[in-house]
Amino acid sequence: MKISFRLNEKMIEIETAPDRRVIDLLREDLGITGTKEGCGSGECGACTVLIDGVSKLSCLMLAAQLEGRSITTIEGLVQDGKLHPVQKAFVSHGAVQCGFCSPGMVMSAVDLLQRNPLPGRQEIRRAVSGNLCRCTGYQKIIDAIQSAAKELD
Repeated sequence: MKISFRLNEKMIEIETAPDRRVIDLLREDLGITGTKEGCGSGECGACTVLIDGVSKLSCLMLAAQLEGRSITTIEGLVQDGKLHPVQKAFVSHGAVQCGFCSPGMVMSAVDLLQRNPLPGRQEIRRAVSGNLCRCTGYQKIIDAIQSAAKELD
């Protein structure tokens, strides 16, 4: 089937199987590799992207569900060669270690900050609770999201 959607502000029209997963479409067909697959079952959050501005797990979505929608990946946050404030905060607070969970974690944080520009630590914890990190222990991630919230405000 042919689907068309907006990917990182660019219109895409592609022929694909309707039951192809979004993660596979992004990584294998479109070469958008910032989105990671950790578990393939919606448990780790590494594959989080924004669909129409809302965080979704791309390993649980089918390509057919993208028709007419807008998808933003970690690559789409960069504007004019500059990192998004959440990305910058992750770097400056040491919230990126191995980096595998970072794209999904950043996308979940961006979704949160769009809904609530100044969340408290508990709300941040809830917002990233579906994103697993094996390296940082989450404190640096929470600090980074709070710092980005202040910068965006």
